[in-house]
Amino acid sequence: MAGHTGPRRDTRGIVDAPELFTHVTFRRREPAPELRPYLEHYWLIDWDLPEPYLSHLVPHPSVNLVFERYPGRGDDEAGFAEVSGIGLELFTQKLEGRGRVCGVQFRPGGFHPFAPDRPVSEWTGRRVPAPELFTPPAAPASVLDPAGEDERIAALDAYLLALGPAPDPQADRAMALVELVRTDRTVRRVGGLARAEGVSVRSLQRLFATYVGVGPKWVILRYRIHEALERAESEPEVDWAALAADLGYSDQAHLVRDFTATVGVPPTALSTR
Repeated sequence: MAGHTGPRRDTRGIVDAPELFTHVTFRRREPAPELRPYLEHYWLIDWDLPEPYLSHLVPHPSVNLVFERYPGRGDDEAGFAEVSGIGLELFTQKLEGRGRVCGVQFRPGGFHPFAPDRPVSEWTGRRVPAPELFTPPAAPASVLDPAGEDERIAALDAYLLALGPAPDPQADRAMALVELVRTDRTVRRVGGLARAEGVSVRSLQRLFATYVGVGPKWVILRYRIHEALERAESEPEVDWAALAADLGYSDQAHLVRDFTATVGVPPTALSTR
């Protein structure tokens, strides 16, 4: 993909990222060059905790393929692999004991070429065992067992390359549109995005349902909340009225309502930590 600069370094979507990073070892890694048009990055988490910890995430508009091994999740010895569709609500995960997760975050729109028979919206809000979608089925141990991080990355590359993503110009189009929403603050309304693309709102909604999994309005709102969350956690004082205007909200109260409904606490609860 043009403009590729490696894995993201931001913490957008992670609620209280500094606290999470005191409990887990978290890394992002690049996939093989052939996979980069479709994938954001790989993400790796390991932990060994004396006490349980609850992590919280405001999901991205991305599908994830997740290989995981930790107490209470599937077969603790062999591990488990699942496809996690776009989460519509705050995602909370209890981490305890010793665990390992190796995840694949697809670009919004980038999952469909790996599973082209169904619209991505079919997986939205769902967590589905990977063997139900992919042939050959994923072998969790091949990804989770290697002690070396590079070996785990190589196993992920080998598996995804074997699936052979099917080139699809419409997937490319969907990925480009979501990237525009993510990076261009002037994209605030679905109607404006549709006009810029030269299509009807209904056509744009169909494209997003098939290739992204959620509607364009949802994507616009989610990226607004991600930015507000990152600002709340990284800046000692935030001008919420000015930020609301920058993000296209009618007023500060509207931003605060959306933020609180999505994250579970008002933004001031995080900015005062």
